[in-house]
Amino acid sequence: MNLGDAFHSAVGNLAAHKLRSALSMLGMLFGVGAVIAMLAIGAGAERQALAMIEKLGLRNVLVRAKEVQKERLQEVRKKSPGVSSRDASAIQEAVTGVQTVVQTVYVEPYKIIASGAKTEAKVLGVSHLHPALFRLRLQEGRFFDARDEREHAQVCVIGQGVRKDLFGFSPAVGQDLKVNDVWLEVVGVLAAEETGSTSLQGVQVGSSAKEIYLPVTTAERKFDRDTSKSPLDEVVVRLKTDSDPQATAAVVRTLVDRLHAGADDFEVVVPEALLEQSRKTQRLFSIVMGCIAGISLLVGGIGIMNIMLASVLERTREIGIRLSVGAKKRDIRLQFLSESAAISLMGGVAGVAMGIFIAKVVAVSAGWPTVVTVLSVALSFGVSLAVGLVSGLYPAMRAADLDPIEALRYE
Repeated sequence: MNLGDAFHSAVGNLAAHKLRSALSMLGMLFGVGAVIAMLAIGAGAERQALAMIEKLGLRNVLVRAKEVQKERLQEVRKKSPGVSSRDASAIQEAVTGVQTVVQTVYVEPYKIIASGAKTEAKVLGVSHLHPALFRLRLQEGRFFDARDEREHAQVCVIGQGVRKDLFGFSPAVGQDLKVNDVWLEVVGVLAAEETGSTSLQGVQVGSSAKEIYLPVTTAERKFDRDTSKSPLDEVVVRLKTDSDPQATAAVVRTLVDRLHAGADDFEVVVPEALLEQSRKTQRLFSIVMGCIAGISLLVGGIGIMNIMLASVLERTREIGIRLSVGAKKRDIRLQFLSESAAISLMGGVAGVAMGIFIAKVVAVSAGWPTVVTVLSVALSFGVSLAVGLVSGLYPAMRAADLDPIEALRYE
């Protein structure tokens, strides 16, 4: 008996007991499906984390103003004015490995209108270098330049969500919109970006769709700001390529802490550290989910072994006849191993389809990105096939070791 004959015979025997064969495949099906779905969710989460880190800037260090409770605000302000241009200048001058330092101010909008339409959005005063630091892409027009920043120009760049709310599908570049009591000319529209989670490891990462960017000097001089708040909301420190972000961040944290006299009114965010932490979390998630899925495969393997042992008992007389007419022990082993392999093979194929389906359902229903990779499919399918073969090995050996005379007497 060759391998083709053995496999053909195995499929015929499984087809003769359809219900029993289907039930023995369930363990493989659920195990493989769970492995693929969990790995797809984990890979999708890692891709989303990478996209969010890119938005924060992998070579950036962010010094952000913290919200201070009202009852502590007066005491804190006696020590420190908050995040300010003084911090930016000190970092630029004193910290080695710094390429550039830019400032960000958040405007509190109570009214955003244009052409009879209105919207709600986050309004940020930023540097003209902002697109390069945070990888913002333009779809129309331009970003404001250094001249606009020097002259406190009343211009802005808007996200796709703001453009849709205020101008619909008509051209937005060249139109005017009003933020609070200040009119701004739209000079650019940002390209659309994937929506998803807006926080990573507890750090807020906004979507540009509902954001309006204007020169930081315009935000500082032409919009009212609560004097009890920090003069700046964020200082972005761009590092040189040969700098260690985490080591530099430690120096920045020490420097700013001294400038603030120990007041706990700022935080330092290191995107590279967030990426490492996110990867650790994803690895732990993948290991835990892989173990759970592995248990399903183990249970499926036990099911296959039970079915094959029962099959050996049912077909003892058949085995005796085959041995008595010249079949060798390896032929008997090959026959039963082929059956267990066929069960795991069909269960694995069905599990792959199930895993891909679950991943797609999760992506559509929960809005969570999933990525089904060839490696995850090959790994889960290979493991299921190996489990099937190992589970069928003992029943195959037991069948091959039967005494032909005793097998022929068996009823």
